[in-house]
Amino acid sequence: MNEKPLVAISIDFFDAFARLPKQQQGKVTTFMNKFRMDPTAPGINFEKINGGVDKSICSVRIDDTYRGIVVKRPEDGVYMLLWVDHHDEAYDWAKRKKCVVNKTTGSVQVFEVQSETVTESVESLFKNVSDETLIKIGLPEEQLQLIRQVSDLDGLYEMKSIVPAEAYEGLEWLGNGFPESEVLELLAADENPENVDETDFVTALQNDNSRKSFYVVSDDEELEKIMDEPLEKWRIFLHPTQRKIVNKKYNGPARVLGTAGTGKTVVAMHRAKKLASEISDGQKILFTTFTRNLADDIRDNLQKICTKTEMQKIEIINLDAWVSNYLHVQGYEYKIVYEDDLEKVWDEAITIAGAGLDFPREFYIDEWTKVLEAQEAFTKEKYIKAPRIGRGTRLDRKKKLEVWDVFEEYQNIMNEKLWRDTEQAMYECRTMIEDKIKDGDDAGRYAAVIVDEGQDLSQSAYRLLRSLVGEEHENDMFIVGDAHQRIYRNKAILSKCGINIRGRSSKLKINYRTTEEIRKYAFALLNGISFDDLDESSDDGTDCESLTHGNVPEIKQFSSPEEELKYIIDRIKDIESNGGDIRNICIVARTHKLIDNYIIGLQEAGIRSYEIKNNKTDDRSMPGVRIATMHRVKGLEFDYVMLAAVNKKWLPLKVTENFADDVSAQEFNTGERCLLYVALTRARRSACITCYGEMSGLVK
Repeated sequence: MNEKPLVAISIDFFDAFARLPKQQQGKVTTFMNKFRMDPTAPGINFEKINGGVDKSICSVRIDDTYRGIVVKRPEDGVYMLLWVDHHDEAYDWAKRKKCVVNKTTGSVQVFEVQSETVTESVESLFKNVSDETLIKIGLPEEQLQLIRQVSDLDGLYEMKSIVPAEAYEGLEWLGNGFPESEVLELLAADENPENVDETDFVTALQNDNSRKSFYVVSDDEELEKIMDEPLEKWRIFLHPTQRKIVNKKYNGPARVLGTAGTGKTVVAMHRAKKLASEISDGQKILFTTFTRNLADDIRDNLQKICTKTEMQKIEIINLDAWVSNYLHVQGYEYKIVYEDDLEKVWDEAITIAGAGLDFPREFYIDEWTKVLEAQEAFTKEKYIKAPRIGRGTRLDRKKKLEVWDVFEEYQNIMNEKLWRDTEQAMYECRTMIEDKIKDGDDAGRYAAVIVDEGQDLSQSAYRLLRSLVGEEHENDMFIVGDAHQRIYRNKAILSKCGINIRGRSSKLKINYRTTEEIRKYAFALLNGISFDDLDESSDDGTDCESLTHGNVPEIKQFSSPEEELKYIIDRIKDIESNGGDIRNICIVARTHKLIDNYIIGLQEAGIRSYEIKNNKTDDRSMPGVRIATMHRVKGLEFDYVMLAAVNKKWLPLKVTENFADDVSAQEFNTGERCLLYVALTRARRSACITCYGEMSGLVK
C-alpha cells in the first residue's frame, strides 16, 4: 500500500464539473482541496451505491443536493474522482458503472455493465472484425456481445457513454472502415504490458491510455489552474499518439502534420514544456509562429501548463517581431515596412524603370517574393539563372532583364529610404548571425526551436531559424503545421532550407475539437485542391476522424442584413436560454468593417459583445458574445461558431482584380477557401453559415 494515498481525477469528472452552476463549482473545489490532501480525512463520508455493480464505487457528499462519485481502494491507497452531479443523477450515473484494470491493455477503465439482451439477428457493424482485435483495442470481454449487436454507426454513437473511452475510439475507426492493422498501430501504446496485475491500480494509472483519461494529482498548483478553467483539460490529457511525439528523442528536425482540431499546438506546447525541463540553466528555447496574435495566445496557454522555471527558458514571439528586435539591438539602421508602403515603392520603381512590359504591380511583387527572395537571387546574374517553376507567366531572357530593371529601381528606392521588406530583413538578419558565428561568436543561439502553424512561414524564415539553432543536432527543431490552413501566401519546402525531416515525421489523425459532421463539411470545402506536406510531398488530409458527433453546419440565406442579424440574435438567445454561456459563442466575419456592423447590431438588441482584436487575447473572464475576423480566430475555439456575411461580395474578398496571372489568382482563391475552412473548424459543438443576398461560391 502507498504510504501517501494516490488521488486521480477522471476526464469525465472535469466535464461534469464544467456543467455545474458556479455556486456548486465553488463547493466542489472546496471539497477537492480537502480530498486531494487526504482522501481518508474525517468528514469525507463514503456511502455505498445501493444496487451498484462495483462495490469500490462510492458517493461523497458535496452539499445537500450534489454528490461526487469516487472509487475507494484503501487496500492500495488509490482514490479516483469519477463524476459529480445532482444527487439522483449522480447515483443513476454510478449504479451500473464498473472500474477495472483491463487485463489486455493494462489501463484503468470505467464502463457501464448492461444486462445481456440478445436481439433478433442483425448484420453487425463489426462482422468482419475479430474478437481478438476488439479485445486488443481495450473492449472488455463482457461487452463483446453488446458490441456485436451494433448494426450501424448511429447505434455505435449511442454506445459512447457505455464502453471504455479507449475502446470506443478504436470502435469508431473500425466502424468507419479503417483496416484492423492500421487501427491497432494507431492505438498502440509505447509499451505493451505483459502479465497485467488487475489489482494494481497504482501501476495501471501510469499506463498511456490511463493518462489519456485520468490526471494523477501531483502538483497542487497545476490542479488549481485546471479547476479554475475546466475546459482547458485537454492541456493535460494527451492521447498516447500525442504523448509519443511529445516525449520522443529526435536526432534532428521533426515535423508534425495534422488537420484542424487534431491538437498540433497542444503537442507543440507540451514539447516546449518537456524540453524546457531538460535543458541546462542559461539555455533557451525559441517558440515562434507567424503572427503576434498566435504568439500571444500560446504564451497565455503555456503559462497554464509550465512552471515559472520552465517559462523562463522559453522565449515566445512571432518571427517578424524577433527579427525586428534583433536588428534593433545590432544597430541596424533600416526600418521594416509592410504592404501599403511597399506598394508605393513598387509603383515608383515601375515608373522610373519605364518597363515596356504590360505587367501589373502584383506581378512584380509575386516575382520578387516567390522567385527572387525565395532563392536569394539578389543580383542580376543570379536572378537570370533562377528557375521559375510553377509561376504562371513565361519570361524569356529579354523579359527577365526588363523585370530586373524594375527590381534594381526597387532596391535603390528602398536603400534611399532605409527601408526593408520582411524577407530582406530576415535574409540580412541571417547573414549577420552567420558572420558572428564565423568570427567565433556563438552567443544567442537557441538549444531548440519550436514552430507552430509552420505552413505560414517562408523559405527565408526557415533558413533564419536553421541558423538560430545551429548545425543539426538532437531535438533541434520541432515544426507543426497543416497546408490546409495556409491563409497567408507564404510557402516553404523544408529540405530546401537546410531542414531535413526525412524519417522524423509524424501525423495526428484524431480530431479533438469539432464533431465529425463539422469536420467533414469543412474539409469538403477544399475538395479538388492539392496540398503539400511542408516539404516535397503531398498531404491529402483524409486519414482523420472525429470522435464526437452532432449536426451538420446550417446554411442560412437571407434577403437583407436585417433578416440575417435577427436570425443571429435569435440563435444567441436560444443558446443562452438552454444553458449555454454566450462567452462560448463567436460571430466570425471576413473584414473589420463587417465586425463593426455586428457589434452595433448586437448592442442595439441588448446583447453584450467582446471583440477579439489583433492586439489582445481572448479573455474568457470578460462577458459577451465573441466577435472576430476570420484571420483572428485562427488558433482559437468556441462551442458555437456563426460565420456571418458569407456573401459573394465578401468571400473571396475583392481586394484586387489585377492578379499577376492565373496562377496568382488561383493561389488567392485557395487562400480564401482555407480561410473559410479555418474559421468553420473553430467550432466544437455547432456551426452555421449565414449570408444576405447571394451566397459565396466557396460554400458548398
